[in-house]
Amino acid sequence: MKVIVLALALPVALAAQQGVDSTGRRLTDTTTLRPADTTARPIRLDEAVSLAQVNSPLAVQARGQIQATQGQVRAAYAAFIPSVLLNASASRQGGDRFDPQGNLVPFTGNAWQYGQGLSLNVNLFDGGSRIFNIHAYKAQVTAASANEVEQQYAIALAVKQQFFAVLAAREAESAAESQLAEANEQLKQSLAKIHAREATKSDSLRAVIQVGNAQLALLTARYDIDNASAALTRLVGTPYNITASPVDTLGFSFAEVDSAALHALAQSGPAVEQAQASDVAARASSKAARAPYLPTLSASWSMNGNGSTNSFALAAGRYAYQNQFSIGLSYPLFNQFQREQSIVLSDVAARNAAATLRDTQLAAQQNFVQYLGALRTGQAQVEINQTSVAAADEDLRVQQQRYQFGASTLLDVLTSEAALISARAALIQARYNYRVAKAQLEALVGRNL
Repeated sequence: MKVIVLALALPVALAAQQGVDSTGRRLTDTTTLRPADTTARPIRLDEAVSLAQVNSPLAVQARGQIQATQGQVRAAYAAFIPSVLLNASASRQGGDRFDPQGNLVPFTGNAWQYGQGLSLNVNLFDGGSRIFNIHAYKAQVTAASANEVEQQYAIALAVKQQFFAVLAAREAESAAESQLAEANEQLKQSLAKIHAREATKSDSLRAVIQVGNAQLALLTARYDIDNASAALTRLVGTPYNITASPVDTLGFSFAEVDSAALHALAQSGPAVEQAQASDVAARASSKAARAPYLPTLSASWSMNGNGSTNSFALAAGRYAYQNQFSIGLSYPLFNQFQREQSIVLSDVAARNAAATLRDTQLAAQQNFVQYLGALRTGQAQVEINQTSVAAADEDLRVQQQRYQFGASTLLDVLTSEAALISARAALIQARYNYRVAKAQLEALVGRNL
């Protein structure tokens, strides 16, 4: 009789020692537990990715890089257009002067002198430097555009990983709730058996431990939801807290993958395209560095006018104009090896760009094999673990019925329950791995699957 009383009193004592949530309700009562992300705004995956691609500092920098390189292209074309300079001046003269005999005489004449002018200058030939610069800057625009695409998908990958972490934590929360419900039901059965003298005190104690483990699993899952949602909010860049939409939690499907087509896309993905454009720009810059070995031909034209008045005015009434046109040819015979140094640096940059391109192509091939393998492995793991969960769930149901009728022990039930918990955790991890592998492939090829 003492055993029965102790078994009945032990869960109550344990429950009294448990904490309470922010509303003062006990965490042992599953009907009063609140979701960890109840104050966060649910958001769909596509909306989260779109917001992050607008707000992320990496995206802002990538767009700024495109604008900067486009400005360089405009400036390179403008180098073919003459530069125009307009000037105007006004000055006043006064005081005494010495005449040729050395006598001090007062200043005579108009006190205010005015001048105005217009000049144009253009390089007619600079060894092809301007043309090579245009090619280099255009390639840099292509590289910047490819970098923007790469950053967009890198941001999408980071958001998806964190988004999927929220989904995995929410799935773990659901599994923990089921685990807690099963543990509470098992505790009731064990207490009923002790009351009927069909079980020992050990059964109730083990059931209490299972309840505690389920409560800890539930708390851990809800902490993970909070933590992952906070990280997702930072990535998305919203002033309010967000979390993954429950609709995305329920939705799960396998993507149809054409490995041959994906391999071709990976070889021309954003990273490879950026490296190719950088290689083109480096080779063009190397050619531009050799332009100073050719002479420079320039032309200039100017028109200047001068006039004077006795008193200050906005402009003189009459101007005497002079026109000048000149053509110049220059060639530096020796400039302290600056040309040679520029060529060495540009050639080194070109070789580095070529090596980077080769390594980027090999990295794309390596990553494709890795991500595709992870995708296929993840799909197989999901399918296998789904079967394992269904089998473990049925096994637990059978063992619980056998225990209820005295055909098995509580240890058999706990073993089946542990197998079900492990199978659920493996399924959650497999679904997360598959989702991440799919997002990694999308970032590699630069398009959604």
